[in-house]
Amino acid sequence: MKNGFYTALGTPVDGFGSLMPQSFKKHITDQVDAGASGLLVMGSMGIQPCIRQSEYVRIAKASIEAAKGKCPIFVGVMDNSVARVMDRIMSLEGLKIDGVVATTPFYFALTQDEIRSFFKEIAGNSPFPLYLYDLPSVTKLKIDLSILEPLMPLCNIKGIKTGDMTMARALLRSKWKRDDFEIAFSGLDVIDIAYRSGLTTGLDGMFCCTAPLASKMYDNLEKGRLEEAAENLDCILKLRETFIEAGLFQAFSHAMNLLGYEGSFAPDYTLKLQDGKADIIKECMSKYGLL
Repeated sequence: MKNGFYTALGTPVDGFGSLMPQSFKKHITDQVDAGASGLLVMGSMGIQPCIRQSEYVRIAKASIEAAKGKCPIFVGVMDNSVARVMDRIMSLEGLKIDGVVATTPFYFALTQDEIRSFFKEIAGNSPFPLYLYDLPSVTKLKIDLSILEPLMPLCNIKGIKTGDMTMARALLRSKWKRDDFEIAFSGLDVIDIAYRSGLTTGLDGMFCCTAPLASKMYDNLEKGRLEEAAENLDCILKLRETFIEAGLFQAFSHAMNLLGYEGSFAPDYTLKLQDGKADIIKECMSKYGLL
């Protein structure tokens, strides 16, 4: 994984939950042109747990075709058992992707030993490199060093996505960390500080609609222009706050529509934006040069 920003893509679907391929292609092409170092397909922002099974492989194939080999592609395989995750993984067999990304199961409470067993079984059977996704805000289960370090001998576990800077810093210094084990940092609020601490790969869904700002931010970080990078990040964070106030997924979906990406980018049960919120989102995006 190269330094820079990795975008957790949105997934545009129509009223029947079917992929809107032209919108998806434009989304990916724009990310590649903006300089994204890699793409996560069907992660959290890509609503993978909400995607129709009939569309799953189609979306993965569409991402590969649109990216044209210009950057790595990772595909989310989150589910609640080894068997169900492996079903997803094996449906991708033969595709030219660079890895699969899995959270801990998010329905049952697991012990640390069960979490390790879960990832060990997947890593041992996956034809693709496995990347762990530390997402305790959703799964309620934390992937910490006590879980991670015993998994280090498994060479098919290639990295982790985490927003826990304390854990990421400790992992960087761990004697168990392999040289080929990658850390994709997702703590957006401190991503500029994390870069200066050696966490130079950032992955987040907000980059979907802020790619020009993300590109400028990482260029400024690389060149040591820290104040300019912080200003870029402030704009991304203020837009995220606007989304949260309006309702995250409905606001995100509206923002993507404003950028010219047709379809819904939200779960099918998501409520409509309240009156006036659409104008606030448009005003914010215009203020930061995104429209």
